[in-house]
Amino acid sequence: MRTLRTLTVPELSLVVLVGTTGSGKSTFAARHFKPTQVLSSDYCRGLVSDDENDQSATADAFALLHHIAGVRLRRGLLTVIDATNVQPKSREALVAVARTHDVLPVAIVLDVPEEVCRTRNEARPDRTMGPHVIARQRREMRSNLRNLEREGFRKVHVLRGVEEIDDAVVEYEKAYNDKRELTGPFDVIGDVHGCRSELETLLTSLGYDLVRDAEARAVDAVPPDGRTAVFVGDLVDRGPDTPGVLRLVMGMVGAGHALCVPGNHENKLARALTGRKVQLKHGIAESLEQLSREPTEFRDRVVEFCRGLVSHYVLDGGNLVVAHAGLKEDYQGRASGRVRSFAMYGETTGETDEYGLPVRYPWAEEYRGKAMVLYGHTPVLTPSWVNNTLCLDTGCVFGGELTALRYPERELVSIPAEQIWYEPVRPLAAAAGQTGRDPGVLDLGDVLGRRVVDTRLMGNLAVREENAAAALEVMSRFAVDPRWLVYLPPTMAPVATSDRPELLEHPAEAFGYFGGMGVTRVVCEEKHMGSRAVVLVTADGDGTTAARRFGIEDGSTGVVVTRTGRPFFDSSQTTETLLARVRAAASKAGLWEELGTDWLLLDCELLPWSAKAMGLLRDQYAAVGAAARAGLGATIAVLEQAAARGLDVGPQIEAQERRRVAAESFTAAYGQYCWPTSGLDGVRLAPFQVLAAEGAVHATRDHGWHLEVIDRLCDADPELFQVTRRRVVDLNDESAVREATAWWEELTGAGGEGMVVKPFDSLVRDGRRLVQPGVKCRGPEYLRIIYGPEYLEPRNLDRLRRRFLGRKQSLALREYALGLESLERFVAHDPLYRVHEAVFAVLALESEPVDPRL
Repeated sequence: MRTLRTLTVPELSLVVLVGTTGSGKSTFAARHFKPTQVLSSDYCRGLVSDDENDQSATADAFALLHHIAGVRLRRGLLTVIDATNVQPKSREALVAVARTHDVLPVAIVLDVPEEVCRTRNEARPDRTMGPHVIARQRREMRSNLRNLEREGFRKVHVLRGVEEIDDAVVEYEKAYNDKRELTGPFDVIGDVHGCRSELETLLTSLGYDLVRDAEARAVDAVPPDGRTAVFVGDLVDRGPDTPGVLRLVMGMVGAGHALCVPGNHENKLARALTGRKVQLKHGIAESLEQLSREPTEFRDRVVEFCRGLVSHYVLDGGNLVVAHAGLKEDYQGRASGRVRSFAMYGETTGETDEYGLPVRYPWAEEYRGKAMVLYGHTPVLTPSWVNNTLCLDTGCVFGGELTALRYPERELVSIPAEQIWYEPVRPLAAAAGQTGRDPGVLDLGDVLGRRVVDTRLMGNLAVREENAAAALEVMSRFAVDPRWLVYLPPTMAPVATSDRPELLEHPAEAFGYFGGMGVTRVVCEEKHMGSRAVVLVTADGDGTTAARRFGIEDGSTGVVVTRTGRPFFDSSQTTETLLARVRAAASKAGLWEELGTDWLLLDCELLPWSAKAMGLLRDQYAAVGAAARAGLGATIAVLEQAAARGLDVGPQIEAQERRRVAAESFTAAYGQYCWPTSGLDGVRLAPFQVLAAEGAVHATRDHGWHLEVIDRLCDADPELFQVTRRRVVDLNDESAVREATAWWEELTGAGGEGMVVKPFDSLVRDGRRLVQPGVKCRGPEYLRIIYGPEYLEPRNLDRLRRRFLGRKQSLALREYALGLESLERFVAHDPLYRVHEAVFAVLALESEPVDPRL
């Protein structure tokens, strides 16, 4: 029985096939790899010359091959090179491509007897090369086989003879840093630096049970509730008990209770313990002295442990990255000396500070990756989120604290140092002065010109230059302080046009849309005819939270803004009075304690419509209604006089009478949404969603939760808050669908605007497509306000049925993705300019040319 030969190949690597013409490389590649993974030099030669055998095109063909390989590797795709690659120079170029993209190059050599290659070539009429070519190629290949690892290949597989090639099996192996299957929860612990006592205290406070040996030394810590500790490195040096820290952490890692990445100090210590020459400063001398009192076996275990540490870990499906000095997005999940160096040492600007220490390059300020990055290396006074990254080195050995982050809870737990164990070269207070951009400062360059905003939900979203200019005009002249402006609500897509007689919109199209997107349960919410309002309110009434969390120090306690970020009320006193009512209602409903927050962001409708749109009503709607009634009344009077004289004007009277009725209906349609207000007297607030609070974005929670919370607010202050009536509908239940449709007919028949239909689960995807978060379905009488008094005339209705909804639907999804992006960035404590980038983009998209009646 023949034995299979297993070839291990990293999941992300550049596989270079090496073999003479006729050795079977293309057949081997087709058998073991996907067609899209294989790049053939012959195919590229054909692309650039229309002839795969045109040797004059070889240089261009390989230039193309290298380019495509680079693009694939940049995108994280395994790539296989099908070419002879028998010369060191050709392999050198491919190794360089792999190194550029921080992936491992792998060589698979097909060493086939010369006569077999010659026979195969003779059987191919497209191959005209003589036997001397094959002989030369085989000599070149065999003379350099022993040098492949020296050339930079991390794995080399040599298959000798046809049978070995036929019996080969390719097996993929994960990268050592790929731990995406581990989802936590985790306790990520910052730099320990030999502070064993503080580490034991921190682990105990996190709920870990210490395990001690016969000498009462901690040798393991059993985590609670299936949690796992993750150490960011720099366990050693400077502190009083480096051996004790190593004994405990090595025991936890060995028992599967912890993960650990290497710090620069572990790297240096391992070199020193193996006799390499290192500079005995920054605490390594103390570590070597402490370890000299330990048995040789323990020191050997320390060397083995430090050398076996992986540069960084990618955890929780790619949502969490842990590296000692942090890691740029391009390096995450990659393997190369450059990646390992960045993960352990970071990057410097080439300058030194006043203490003679290197100035670290502020990579976190430019970070835009989706993964949270937790790291240490450079001590800070207090951890501060920057673009979803957090430094956990709070300088315990220098007298600061030992800090852990509980993931995914984002809860920080810190233990103060028992004393200053090592005097820092640079005081901790000075370390807090980071170089680079102030995260709280906005820059005109952030919003000028064409912009691309990266969102979690929809990837890169473009903002056109002209739209950005229009948004800048609005925001600079009319918007509230941008520190308050953490969210702008998206536009809402209308339901697809109905083909029912005398109707432009009907619930059946809404139910059909969501059913077609795989949604089985929706909620139908009464649509309030008012003005969209976003209410941000803090729990205290003295401005403390506003100053601490938002940087607002004028005594205000929140803000009420329109869809375009403008203050809703002209009077700040009216705003504060409304905020006080909302704050009191939230307290009575128990929301501050339940949500663990000192601020709330609510999405609302503020009634009546006239409270914000009085100018529009007076100058446009009322003027149209009054002019129509007066003009049509006079026209009908003249026609009636003509009829009295015996003229046959009956059809004309009938037509004008229909127009008069339509004008009166138009006036009645907007009139019911208007009533007098004074200050807050007569004002009603209809919240329908809790967008966010400290530590959590709630906008993606199901609507059942939102409406239950809103009902409690309404119960707490029924004079201010307007209840949103709703129906939850199972789309598979025909009777439930009929009842919801009847409810819409009842609402609109009584003059109501209509309803909004939303997926009950709020954020829904159909495969890769994002499902609309809601569609509005408006009644026929309300639509008179939008399309004019006579829109139901058959000639008008036929024309309106041809309205184009695609742009509006696209706009609604893009603004929704940007709105959630701004919330997530703010809750993650991203810098103001990062939050503002997404908020500004929502406002900019509002300038896109879309029919405003939709």
